[in-house]
Amino acid sequence: MSTENAFEKDVFSTSMGELALHFLGHGSLRLAFGGKEIYADPFNQAADYSKLPKADVILVTHHHSDHFDVPAIDGIRTDKTAMVYTAACAENLPGGIVMGNDGSRTIEGIPIEAVPAYNIVHKRPNGQPFHVPGEGNGYILSFGDCRVYIAGDTENIPEMKGLGRIDIAFLPVNLPYTMSVEMAADAARMIRPRIFYPYHYGETDLTQLTALLADEKNIEIRIRRMA
Repeated sequence: MSTENAFEKDVFSTSMGELALHFLGHGSLRLAFGGKEIYADPFNQAADYSKLPKADVILVTHHHSDHFDVPAIDGIRTDKTAMVYTAACAENLPGGIVMGNDGSRTIEGIPIEAVPAYNIVHKRPNGQPFHVPGEGNGYILSFGDCRVYIAGDTENIPEMKGLGRIDIAFLPVNLPYTMSVEMAADAARMIRPRIFYPYHYGETDLTQLTALLADEKNIEIRIRRMA
């Protein structure tokens, strides 16, 4: 399962060449562009990273262990890899680039923006949100004229209205930690991506999500193995 050719892949044309999206599973993605390998939230239960190409850039959305998996990171990291993550991640793995919400930086020629990712409704028994405002990031990456939004663990938060043009969006749909199908549909309507990939969806019945967005003819939902 973990070899390079075992995963589903979609390829897009951009103004600066082809962008290949590899769907590793859970919240884990691999993006190949211009000879660069970019990974989001490596997680050893999604892939055997020792069998995948080494990373030029690693993005970590937040410090929870299914997104910030140090052994998985070690499987693709070299001394030249740029790692972008949050302050909480840096406490346990120094040497990366800390970006807070609304930070931006160009890394390996790829503009990267960090945006908020958090819960409003879904909370732990003690009343604390599963994902606290300010702790986690989503990321927007620009590949030429193609803007890709990797939301991280979040609900349909108001900040999504201000993301600007998004061509491809990855939005999580797994209760109780992120969004219900209704929340994800609302998020998609706020963002209005050309292509919407539900990801990190666990056992969620995505047919309900497809039905909720059936009237949105300009938003294409693509289902890939991202449980």
